[in-house]
Amino acid sequence: MPEKVTVLGAGTMGHGIAQLYAQAGYDVQMYDIKDEFLEKAIERISNNLDMMIQEQTITEEDKNVALQHISTSTDLKEAVSGTRFVTEAVSENLKIKFELFSQLEEIVDEDVIIASNTSTFSIKELSEGVKKNDRLIITHFFNPAHLVPLVEVVKGPETSQEIIDRTVDVLKAIGKKPVVLKKDIPGLIANRLQAALVREAFYLLDNDVAEAEDIDLAITAGPGFRWAFIGPLETSDFGGLDIWKSVVENLAPVLSKDEKIPPFVEEKVQSGNLGTKTGNGLFTYADHEEIQRRIRERDEYFIRLAKIKEQ
Repeated sequence: MPEKVTVLGAGTMGHGIAQLYAQAGYDVQMYDIKDEFLEKAIERISNNLDMMIQEQTITEEDKNVALQHISTSTDLKEAVSGTRFVTEAVSENLKIKFELFSQLEEIVDEDVIIASNTSTFSIKELSEGVKKNDRLIITHFFNPAHLVPLVEVVKGPETSQEIIDRTVDVLKAIGKKPVVLKKDIPGLIANRLQAALVREAFYLLDNDVAEAEDIDLAITAGPGFRWAFIGPLETSDFGGLDIWKSVVENLAPVLSKDEKIPPFVEEKVQSGNLGTKTGNGLFTYADHEEIQRRIRERDEYFIRLAKIKEQ
């Protein structure tokens, strides 16, 4: 495996990706434009590792070793010096990404892989910002990046098989479950499936079919319970394709086909009630402490689920 990797962007996704590399034994250089962003990222990584110690998935020594593998810099040239693999996790702004790619291509070797964590832009759009696009690839991690196993890998028409293979090898080395898409499609795989489910959940809530808590429970205690181990396609096989033929054909005509979110969601967005980031959304949170508690609980459950799946 490469001795050194670089993560560009130390925010919500970047710090978790850097943590993954460090825990796997890579020397990681984490870059951002301000020291305060990098300091906050190290603090978040330390807290993440503390939770893993609490859940008995790593030791205190493991934490110390991981942190020793992470260096930080606000100097891009220093951050990529000697690197073999770059993960870009900066803001979802094409202009910012293009400016970064332009600088990168001037200072990295030709065989260095540039992997973008974008969930918004297609590989075709990203390729317009680079001169050498055969080494550009998308590696789409999911939040929280250090816990959710999936990474979607998207290749471009010029991406070489060697780059795909090297990327998959790196992702597997850091404990991820990579899936390589055969073609570039908006939303990739997981977000398309999630969007279909969330649209129907919005529809059910908007039509007062059930309370928000019960709609969520219908998933977490039902399909979500089994989807942790068998996906929707294998579920169809287990249930019988004849049964699922009837289910889909009977329900498809009455499922939501809305192309816009319901007005009640739009109203919340316009009023600034965005969810946990603002303290109010589809659910109401008493204060910042409650939000942090819920996030901690979520992450603890994710760690415990990962332990079960690894058995």
